[in-house]
Amino acid sequence: MHKSLAIGAVLAASLAGTAMAQDWQPSEPVTIVVPWSAGGSTDSVTRVVAEVLTEAIGQTFVVVNQPGASGSVGTRSVWEAPHDGMMFAAGAAADLGAYPVMDMLDVPIADRQLYLHVANPSLVSVPADSPYQDFGELLEALQTTDVAITASSAGLTSAGAISLDAIDTAAGGINYQQITYEGGAPAVTSTVAGETQMTAQTAVEQVDMIRAGRLRPLAVVADTALELEGFGSVPPITDWLPDVAVAPNYFGLFLPADAPAEVIATMDEVWATVIPESERMRAYASERAALFNPSHGEAAQAAAMPFLQINAWQQFDSGAGPNDPSEFGIPRPDE
Repeated sequence: MHKSLAIGAVLAASLAGTAMAQDWQPSEPVTIVVPWSAGGSTDSVTRVVAEVLTEAIGQTFVVVNQPGASGSVGTRSVWEAPHDGMMFAAGAAADLGAYPVMDMLDVPIADRQLYLHVANPSLVSVPADSPYQDFGELLEALQTTDVAITASSAGLTSAGAISLDAIDTAAGGINYQQITYEGGAPAVTSTVAGETQMTAQTAVEQVDMIRAGRLRPLAVVADTALELEGFGSVPPITDWLPDVAVAPNYFGLFLPADAPAEVIATMDEVWATVIPESERMRAYASERAALFNPSHGEAAQAAAMPFLQINAWQQFDSGAGPNDPSEFGIPRPDE
């Protein structure tokens, strides 16, 4: 079959909800390891992606949660498994690329095949009964308090931790104590329950609590406002900190780059033809305040790099990451 006709057939079959024709035809279920607890941003979107892949490829994609050590435990298990295409890792590309800097997993991001789907902005939010009505009030408290304000995150390389570090740097120092949890969902729940005074986890993880009136979003960690369906507009953090480091935080699936060629070719074609047209993925992104912008290969590596640079160099400059990011192909953001 002519290549252009084959691609058209693939797309039509997928949209009809039937398995696509492909070179890779796994004979048993494929595992996607989510290295965080259930209910967080990685878990929720990966379950949607797994459904789409199951229909497109004609074999079940099973999601398994394996949290631990800021996501590095589950990610390591995929790398140490046979590189046969039967096991993917899921998560944020900025976490994946920063693990070598943090001495958690000595595998540079260039050794991965990335399949990105959404970018998840972070929100700085407080409990509904918090005295802070806008980010300016919270920022003033963070800069003047003698008692550290507690802030929840999903781990040292999580979106929440990266955002807190960025705020700390842009503000010239803030007084906060980071409390880490095994995923974004428990981190957000801790702030809702009043165990912590603020969170900066992703909007995906917070939207339900915001719509329920249990969290108050004060700012989106971006340079433009976030229109949150069912709530309204959340102002950009740059209204208060114009020099804060911001970039899209892309999530996706990760496969060892030396996986079989037929696996990569099939996944590349799915990502080029099926994923961009998926109404389920678009609906998820719209409902969960995520940016739907799928990419793979070199385009995905380029899309992931800006937020990875922010993360990796913040970790290194703070002393949390002992290894120089440039050794792993991660230049400073301003270079």
